[in-house]
Amino acid sequence: MNELPLFPLRTVLFPGGLLPLRIFEPRYVDMVGRCMREGGEFGVLLITDAASTETGALGALAAIGTTARVVDFNALPDGLLGLMCRGARRFRLLSRRTQEDGLHLGTVEWLAEHPPSPLQPQHAALARVLRRVLEELGDTARHLDADFGDAGWVSWRLAEFLPLERSAQQQLLELEDPQARMRALAPLIEVPPEDG
Repeated sequence: MNELPLFPLRTVLFPGGLLPLRIFEPRYVDMVGRCMREGGEFGVLLITDAASTETGALGALAAIGTTARVVDFNALPDGLLGLMCRGARRFRLLSRRTQEDGLHLGTVEWLAEHPPSPLQPQHAALARVLRRVLEELGDTARHLDADFGDAGWVSWRLAEFLPLERSAQQQLLELEDPQARMRALAPLIEVPPEDG
């Protein structure tokens, strides 16, 4: 079993996805410092309890989350630490405990990574839509390892960019098969006609 520092949020992080964070709580500043020094990761889990807050008492969490690795950082004008993190591996939370400083730690098991799965021809238009969306991100997109031919990568990006309820995003995170994710996402996207 593995123990991870946890960063519970009201968001779902997907493998390969970007997560900008503003860090100000001492427990998280220490956690991030350790991760950066040691090249480590922390676990991001969706807070599912409506009464919980990201900075206060913590109730229920989703059982499946994604680790995050810091890929860039900067000091923000307000003095806080700004981070850009990228999602890495999915995991299942088995148990959790809280340190004296308030940092949550989770015992986790790693979920198997699905091998690359070619994008099916019927989903090629969705990859085109995604490419246009990423062009709008500008410089931020440089932190993405783009692979428009992989159904897994394309489906993760669509799941994070579509305006979906967090519970729907969590269901997509828990889906093992990238082709199944593509089939679930396809009806939600209006594909414009090809240029030319």
